[in-house]
Amino acid sequence: MEVISVRIHGRGKAYYFDPDNLDLQKGDEVIVETTQGMDLGFCTGSIVDLEEEKINYELKPILRKATQEDMNNFAENIKKERAAFDLAKKKIDEYQLEMNLVDVECMLDNQKIIFYFTADGRIDFRNLVKDLAAIYRTRIELRQIGVRDKARITGGLGICGRELCCCSFLQDFNPVSIKMAKQQSLAMNPAKISGACGRLLCCLQYEHDAYVDAYKRMPNPGQIVITPDGEGKVTSVNLLRETARVLVTIDGETETKTFEAKELSQPGKNKCHCPMREDNGED
Repeated sequence: MEVISVRIHGRGKAYYFDPDNLDLQKGDEVIVETTQGMDLGFCTGSIVDLEEEKINYELKPILRKATQEDMNNFAENIKKERAAFDLAKKKIDEYQLEMNLVDVECMLDNQKIIFYFTADGRIDFRNLVKDLAAIYRTRIELRQIGVRDKARITGGLGICGRELCCCSFLQDFNPVSIKMAKQQSLAMNPAKISGACGRLLCCLQYEHDAYVDAYKRMPNPGQIVITPDGEGKVTSVNLLRETARVLVTIDGETETKTFEAKELSQPGKNKCHCPMREDNGED
């Protein structure tokens, strides 16, 4: 089935929509009907064929391409959102609420204004909602989000120097565990393995399967193995090159040499097979 990805309001997660026979390209502005109401979105790619099983939500059609009037309304709503953000911040300070306002989104049809915030626990914001509703005379919704969603909304650059994955191409947040960082021999330094959201880097999951596969063929540090130069003890391994540094004794002298994994075997076995350690630690 033909689909096209659209980022609602130009930020946050991109969703698939039915192009409904419209000629659409990346960057086109379109009007879509969401669960929150009618809104403007930006196409993040071209029309593609996708298996229906890969979409786990109701696929809605794109209503039409955005007109100049729609773009003018969108620009006015952006100004309204900025003003609403400043006002809500003052009200939050006034009521001394333990919440961090992240973003404000005004629906294109002005039927609803959504305030996104983060907080450590539940917040009683009933008085805040009453004040905002009295001022804007429309439906007000306060939505609590997680730190990962906050990073996706606010955007930024990762430690790699590129735009955050969650803001560019990443559709869903997959589980990431400290085990993945250990398997990749990364330093357990939170500043090195954490993203802008403060959680473990999503990219730790990208090459996880490759490291799992490499681990099956590699010995563990400290393991006794048989090398072409005799028996030795593994001091370190390089998973990407699939090589191991082994301490061996040659002509009475001890030295460390590098061997490929296929050259090594366990005593009494034809080849190394070292099951991975089953330590957990999902983030």
